[in-house]
Amino acid sequence: MKKKSQIDDINRSMYDFKDDEKDFYRLENGLTKEIVETISKEKNDPEWMKEFRLKSLELYNSIPVPDWGPSLEGLNMDSISSYVRANTSMKGKWEEVPEDIKNTFERLGIPQAEREALAGVGAQYDSELVYHNVKKEVQEQGVIYTDIESGLTGEYAELARSKFMHLLPPNEHKFLALHGAVWSGGSFVYVPKGVHLDIPLQSYFRLNAAGAGQFEHTLIIVDDDAYLHFIEGCSAPKYNVANLHAGCVEIYVGKNSTVRYSTIENWSKNMYNLNSKRAIVEEGGTIEWISGSFGSHTSYLYPTSILKGDRSKSEYTGITFSGNGQDLDTGTRVVHIGKDTTSFVNAKSISKSGGKNTFRSSIEIKENAKRAKSSVSCASLMLDNISRSDTIPSMDVRTSDADLGHEAKIGKISEDAIFYLMSRGISEEEARQMIVTGFANPVAKELPLEYAVEMNNLIKLEMEGAIG
Repeated sequence: MKKKSQIDDINRSMYDFKDDEKDFYRLENGLTKEIVETISKEKNDPEWMKEFRLKSLELYNSIPVPDWGPSLEGLNMDSISSYVRANTSMKGKWEEVPEDIKNTFERLGIPQAEREALAGVGAQYDSELVYHNVKKEVQEQGVIYTDIESGLTGEYAELARSKFMHLLPPNEHKFLALHGAVWSGGSFVYVPKGVHLDIPLQSYFRLNAAGAGQFEHTLIIVDDDAYLHFIEGCSAPKYNVANLHAGCVEIYVGKNSTVRYSTIENWSKNMYNLNSKRAIVEEGGTIEWISGSFGSHTSYLYPTSILKGDRSKSEYTGITFSGNGQDLDTGTRVVHIGKDTTSFVNAKSISKSGGKNTFRSSIEIKENAKRAKSSVSCASLMLDNISRSDTIPSMDVRTSDADLGHEAKIGKISEDAIFYLMSRGISEEEARQMIVTGFANPVAKELPLEYAVEMNNLIKLEMEGAIG
């Protein structure tokens, strides 16, 4: 068993390192028309995108801050820089990435993950991608995996433009409007009809600048009879000022196709994580959300599945760990439209040291969604008497021909279980970690091995109070 000091050393080496920003270009703090126009110029936007950004800015200024959920009082856009980039272009070879940035990602294990387990990797540092590569055998199958800017201007520009911010329009809420105005970086994925990509693709997002925002956009289009597993990783060092993440993920799942979207987030605890994710699923298709949230000061995160086609399916498996000073509001929304649609929700949360978890589920079954089935299960584990866990379910059913179920459990670690493990020679600290790890196992078993190991390590660090 590692001592507390050793855990702290590991945590600092993996997550809390900061790079010298002298080689970075950074816009002034705040959000004005001039700043949005500067971002558009920096990115060589076509005229339609510049107009899109400015329209989104107008919406942002007119839409109020949400009056529900965790407080956003500490978030002030006048103190946030919405664009920070390293003075380097995106590279296709790892050895060409600047040494300081490369060291950051190597300490996070990204190159090793690429070599061992991934079909392609994109690495974003602050506002722009610094590295993007996809294996030759994947390209030969016709799979497109590139940065979103290239997706909007390259061979598939018409397709990408027709889908960009259509599932998540800027007028839906304030932070989608913000995203539409200042988005930068992210990935575009297109999987052709009939292609089963057995090896995952991954994008990794590192927000390294103090007082900055990251607004990447991920657009995934999977044609009929295809399969994709996409992995998203996130991290940031801790600062004493607020940082903001307001990314956007849009997924289009074709007929009889399956998309698995796995996320392991380890944002620092000065981060406001206001991410938006949504998928639309055609006939016979499946969307699978696997989510692990282990950081941020405040989160609003609710992956949404629109089951448009008959016999389409959604699965959500997630775990959230909140500690001191954290208010994490997470959950999922499913809209049943097609006939014989199915959704399963299995959510778990762990809270300690006064952390607050709120789980929201919204199940909507439309009038024509005959024989729809939905099952929601959420379980919360509180490790002390000062933490809090809430479950807020919502079900809107417009047909009598549907089958729904909801189950919620909130509990503490059993002292009998602790005593049993200690009687077998295990220390009390190790016993508690074992029980918490077992509680999180339904999420871990859905991840590739190396990511399951990472998640379990994060749980151990959280239990030790080592992640800042």
